Amino acid sequence: MQSEKDNKFYYGYTKNLKLRIEQHNNGKVESTKFRTPLKIIYYEACLSKEDALQREKFFKTFYGTMFIKKRLNHYFTLLNSYPTGRVSEKESNNSRSNK
Repeated sequence: MQSEKDNKFYYGYTKNLKLRIEQHNNGKVESTKFRTPLKIIYYEACLSKEDALQREKFFKTFYGTMFIKKRLNHYFTLLNSYPTGRVSEKESNNSRSNK
């Protein structure tokens, strides 16, 4: 997830993505309560908790950060092209349809 307040990232795992987003955005998660609202910019699904925890740990490393930046290159390019540093979903979708 990415904070719309400071553009910083949060990596984590959950069994219920919708509920977890609500918890974050309602200030119920200590690590992000002052960084709301947050939005999902990338997610993966794993078949086991162990795999999900390994993946979360990877994303928190230098190589994991580089993976995300490469994977979301188009999104970050759009993000950096706007003065606010924020890309609306509509703008992001329009840019994809213009290709």
